[in-house]
Amino acid sequence: MVHAFISLRTLISRFRVTVGFTLALVLVEAFVELLFPLFIGLAINGLLEDSYTGVAWLGGLGVAALTVGSARRFFDTRAYARIYTTIATEMVEREQERDAPVSTVSARAALITEFVEFLENSMPLVVSGTIGIVGILIIVATLNLSVFFACLGLLVIIAITFWASSGKNYSLNAGYNDQLEVQVDVLATRDVRAIGVHFSQLMSWNRKLSDLETLNYIVVWLGVVALLVYAPIATIDANQTEYGFAFAVITYVFQYIEGLVTFPIHIQQAIRLQEIGQRLNAPSSGDE
Repeated sequence: MVHAFISLRTLISRFRVTVGFTLALVLVEAFVELLFPLFIGLAINGLLEDSYTGVAWLGGLGVAALTVGSARRFFDTRAYARIYTTIATEMVEREQERDAPVSTVSARAALITEFVEFLENSMPLVVSGTIGIVGILIIVATLNLSVFFACLGLLVIIAITFWASSGKNYSLNAGYNDQLEVQVDVLATRDVRAIGVHFSQLMSWNRKLSDLETLNYIVVWLGVVALLVYAPIATIDANQTEYGFAFAVITYVFQYIEGLVTFPIHIQQAIRLQEIGQRLNAPSSGDE
């Protein structure tokens, strides 16, 4: 049986046992990693009082992170290789039944790898990043309320920025993929001028995508710089006398920023996959 529809949602549903087990490991790993700054802070406070209990707990947390992280990576590689083999074979079979051009089949087989790479590499980062962002906000709110509101403000800025540019991102990816799908046909002409024009147009779409990403980057980093400047000032002004917890607040802010600035990359990938999914599920030009 050839499954006709390809999207992130259908792939997750179809391979839900494999994906679910992977995400369960990701959730455990994310929770363990979330505790590191707090445990470091506790260890610092303990050492200032000549106690090594916090250090022992920190070491145990490190062993737990190593065990879960290694198990997930070992399982991921094998599981997602099987998923790719399955869906790529089905796609080629379906396109052959439609008498699609070889160039289209080749391009679409390459595009399918982006779905599997997203599931294997990006989705764990999205899940762990979401857990990290929510968890950090909760922990920071208990340690310093003013820093919490500053972190929340940066989240709002990033959300508005990428929501406003999502439509443009989608249309640019569509143009890039349209050009990519004709690459084999252009190369087959052996016309040096036509090949040059093709790659020039391909890079033109790439530049437009890069320019949009740069614009978003500028807006996001203006907010990041403001938070970086404000967080230490707010922590000191709060008269934080427990140095370990002061360290934890600043560390959580850095982790929060790291998570937020990388999260939009995965959002852009998801938008690209939405366009690719519609492309893969639509009849090729050879059907018409």
